[in-house]
Amino acid sequence: MKIERRSRVFLGIAGAALAGLILLTASSYRHDIAAAQARVSSGSRIADTPCGPIEYAVIGKGAPVLVVHGAGGGFDQGLEFGRPLADRGFMVIAMSRFGYLRTSFPADASPAAQADAHACLLDALKLPKAAILGGSAGAPSTLQFCLRHPERCSAMILLVPAFFPQRAAGGPQGQPPAPPSFVISSMLGSDFFFWLNMKLARDTMLERLFATPVEDFKSAPPQEQERVLRIMQSALPLSQRQKGLWNDLMIVASPPRYEPERLAVPTLVISIENDLFRTYESSRKMAERIPGARVVRFPTGGHLWVGRQNEVVAELTAFLNRRADERPRGAR
Repeated sequence: MKIERRSRVFLGIAGAALAGLILLTASSYRHDIAAAQARVSSGSRIADTPCGPIEYAVIGKGAPVLVVHGAGGGFDQGLEFGRPLADRGFMVIAMSRFGYLRTSFPADASPAAQADAHACLLDALKLPKAAILGGSAGAPSTLQFCLRHPERCSAMILLVPAFFPQRAAGGPQGQPPAPPSFVISSMLGSDFFFWLNMKLARDTMLERLFATPVEDFKSAPPQEQERVLRIMQSALPLSQRQKGLWNDLMIVASPPRYEPERLAVPTLVISIENDLFRTYESSRKMAERIPGARVVRFPTGGHLWVGRQNEVVAELTAFLNRRADERPRGAR
C-alpha cells in the first residue's frame, strides 16, 4: 500500500510539473507571437497599384535602392538587409512580395509578374528608376525586373541568389535544393511548431532552414550572432507569409528560363561557397552569362553570410556609390 501511495504521489508531482511546463510554454509562445504580430503591423504602408496592393516601407535619404526580400521574409526582412545602406546615404525601399504579410497574392505570382509589381511600386512612389537588390529567393524577380524594365533599373545586386537556371546551350543545369522533409514542411506550416523548434533545436533550424553552418555561427562575433538570430526570429508570424513562401519553393523547384545575356545594367553578384542551399555554383554560372557582372565570393558564412556582414556591406556601398549618378527626390 505504501508503494502504491508513493507511486500516486510521484505521478501527481510529475503531472503537476508537466502541466506547469505546458502552461509556461503556452504563455511564452503567446507573448512571442503577439510581439511578432505587433512588429509587422506597424512601420509599413500600402501602395494601391495596378498590380494590386503592395506593402512597403522607406528609410534613409539619397539614391533609391529597392530591396527585394528572400523566402520567409517581408518588408521587415528587407529593412534588416537595407538598414546599413540607409545609414550610408541611400534611400531604401523595402517591400513585401506577393503573398507576404499585407501584399496580396494574385493568380499569377511568377517572377515576371513580381517584377512588374516592382515597377508598379516605383510608379506609386514617383521614382523613375532605382537600383535593385534581390536577396536569396528575391533574386528571380530582381533579374526579371532588370530584363523587363531596363529603363527603370540603374543597377542590380544579387545577394546569395537562390535561383537555379535552366540548362544553357551546352551547359549543365543547376540543381535546386532537395524538397523539404515532412518535419520541415510541418514546421513551415505552423507558427507554434516553428517557434518551438527555435527554442529547442535552434542549431538544426539554422542549418536546415537558413542554410548556415553552425560552426560559422559559433565562431562569429556576438553582434553577428545577434543579427542572424534576429533574421531567424523575424520569420514569425510565419502564418502571414505562407502563400509567398510556398510560391517561392515552387519557383525554385521549377525555375523559369532566364536570358541574362540581354542584361545591360551594372551588376554585382555576392555568393558564399559554403551556402548550404548550394547557391554558389549556380550563381557563379549565372554571373558568367551577365555581361560585365562583378562577382564577389566568400569561402564561409553560409546563406546568411554570418561573420561577413562588414565585408558585404562594404561591397554593396562601394558598388552603389559608383552607380548613384541620380538622386531623385524622396518617395511620397
